[in-house]
Amino acid sequence: MTGQAVPSQGGRPLIEVRGLRVDYGLGPDAVHAVIDADLTLAAGAVLGLAGESGSGKSTLAYAMTRLLRAPGIITGGRVLLHGGTGPAGEPPGTVDLLAADEGQLRQLRWSAIAVVMQSAMHALNPVITVGAQLTDVLEAHRQQMSRTDRRERAAFLLELVGISADNLRRYPHQLSGGMRQRVMIAMALALEPAVVIMDEPTTALDVVTQREILQELAGLQQELSFAVLFITHDLSLLVELADSIAVMYAGRLLEQAPASDLYRAPRHPYTLGLLRSFPPLHGERRPLTGIPGSPPDLRTPPPGCPFHPRCGFAMDVCRAEVPVAIRLGRAGERSAACWLHDGTHDLPAGLAVPEPAAAPRPATGTEPPARPLAAATPLAEPTAAQDATRTRR
Repeated sequence: MTGQAVPSQGGRPLIEVRGLRVDYGLGPDAVHAVIDADLTLAAGAVLGLAGESGSGKSTLAYAMTRLLRAPGIITGGRVLLHGGTGPAGEPPGTVDLLAADEGQLRQLRWSAIAVVMQSAMHALNPVITVGAQLTDVLEAHRQQMSRTDRRERAAFLLELVGISADNLRRYPHQLSGGMRQRVMIAMALALEPAVVIMDEPTTALDVVTQREILQELAGLQQELSFAVLFITHDLSLLVELADSIAVMYAGRLLEQAPASDLYRAPRHPYTLGLLRSFPPLHGERRPLTGIPGSPPDLRTPPPGCPFHPRCGFAMDVCRAEVPVAIRLGRAGERSAACWLHDGTHDLPAGLAVPEPAAAPRPATGTEPPARPLAAATPLAEPTAAQDATRTRR
């Protein structure tokens, strides 16, 4: 049994993932890539999903949207899409994406939920112009639109992401990496979806171009009010961009929290290790300490908590039992799957930092006024489940 996801900060829930499990292969040799994942993405919110390479982030996203390819198999759970914009602007109500047929999925994809794939700037067809690829989306999903209207819409989409409409006649190889990335974002926004999933959308770009695209994306998200699931291995990026952050490790969600709370007061040893591995831009200088060891081989995962072989705070119970997701925070708006929070152990100093009184965006090295940590409340019985959220600038 898994615990309920921590309520997302923002509007009404748009996507609810409940107990999602994904394997690669069948039988006793199957690799458990996603284990009992619980997530909630609210309307107009940005939910960040962070973790090391191979932790299951992309597998989770592709399973949610039914884009997972063999040998990946969804073995359990539900993915509920609530009230996104459907075909011709009609609300589809609530749809379980894992139970939907191909016809329903074809109608919902792009119009209700869109995906910007990993290495997206290489996903454009190299022998078809940018304009033809944008209008192809509109022709498939907005068949009532005339050719002229589709062309005008394509030009508008390019200008929306900061590219001149003159580029409609160009081929992908004639565009820079940043421009191709913007084209992919424009294509994802073509039908004004309620949800956009972005899987490492800026990984292959230099930091200057990455910053420009992220600023563009933040402006578009505020202007158009779509929700975003932003997947990256760079936790420092999510601290700036996301409202909420979920931290994933070895197929499990270990911590979920409002981003400013997670940044200033992490509650899981893995999150603490990630935060200590990148330098702050403000405040005192401090030595960086990486996380020792390597992520586990999912074919032979360790018993108990998957992080315990690398954890400096591991106890006997961590080596024997999978931790419970425990609700934490002032109003139970965050969670951590760690035995240190079961109420019977003293917390290490790094995990006992008081939560900020408000939710300002972390920009300086100073700490806000502290408030005492609320009592911990179990979310589930021993199995593994996690949940999260965060506050936006």
